[in-house]
Amino acid sequence: MKLGIIGLGLIGGSIAIDSRSNLSNCRIIGFDKNPNHAQKALQLQLVDETVDDLIGMADCDAIVIAIPVNHIVSVTLDVLNVVSNHTTIIDTGSTKSALCKAVAHHPKRNQLVPAHPIAGTENSGPEAAIANLFLGKTNIICEKEKSSSAALQQAQHLFDALGLQTIFMDADEHDKHVAYVSHLSHVSSFLLGLTVLDIEKDEKNIATLAGSGFASTVRLAKSSPDMWAPIFEQNMEYLSQALQEYIIHLQRFQYHLLKRDKDELHKTMREANAIRRILQGIENKNVQQK
Repeated sequence: MKLGIIGLGLIGGSIAIDSRSNLSNCRIIGFDKNPNHAQKALQLQLVDETVDDLIGMADCDAIVIAIPVNHIVSVTLDVLNVVSNHTTIIDTGSTKSALCKAVAHHPKRNQLVPAHPIAGTENSGPEAAIANLFLGKTNIICEKEKSSSAALQQAQHLFDALGLQTIFMDADEHDKHVAYVSHLSHVSSFLLGLTVLDIEKDEKNIATLAGSGFASTVRLAKSSPDMWAPIFEQNMEYLSQALQEYIIHLQRFQYHLLKRDKDELHKTMREANAIRRILQGIENKNVQQK
């Protein structure tokens, strides 16, 4: 299999690692607009070679596009324009509606599989790539009916090699759900980190007093703004709705706090504890798959 990867950071690099390990006779061609990333990916042996333009990937069996969402639409259209008729294109962006609308009438639309493997860390760049990043994680394919059976089969072959569990969604439905489950948590983490930095001017106090709870809650604030700002912008409508509902909960909690209403505070936290059951189910599923 000749696999092209556009974007050699955490996602693209991790796909390269597991593809090399789990796909037979897999040759990986890389492209990154950042020449330092391309060179580093070669040094780390994430890819077998790099190319200077998209035409160098035209005859790949499959091409994965793993770049920030503000560039995915234009790059995907460029790729569709140059690839051969047998090449499957897979994008990995965290938003889907904008891309699906943009490619709707392209003559090679059926060669594209819009996907979102829900996995990652707060780190970025080729050095951040790790093995088994996707093992047991959920992968969403959007507009399945608009992709050819050959493209879906090729994409599924890759997803199986990565250990992903694939489900299917409408693009708009996808964007709505990830606004609540993924994007809101990143906003919360960014703003919690900013709040602490604004209030606690002495960094020594943060280092001394911050426990594991703070570290785990604010971990996502270390994520790349270059990646997340475009995601927030593209999913503005649903993310704004999610934020408004979150703000209402915060204001209600503050009201109970000011009223010293211990019973309501306790009730709120007890209701939130229901998330434990869901997360425990996810953990148990991951353990079984490993």
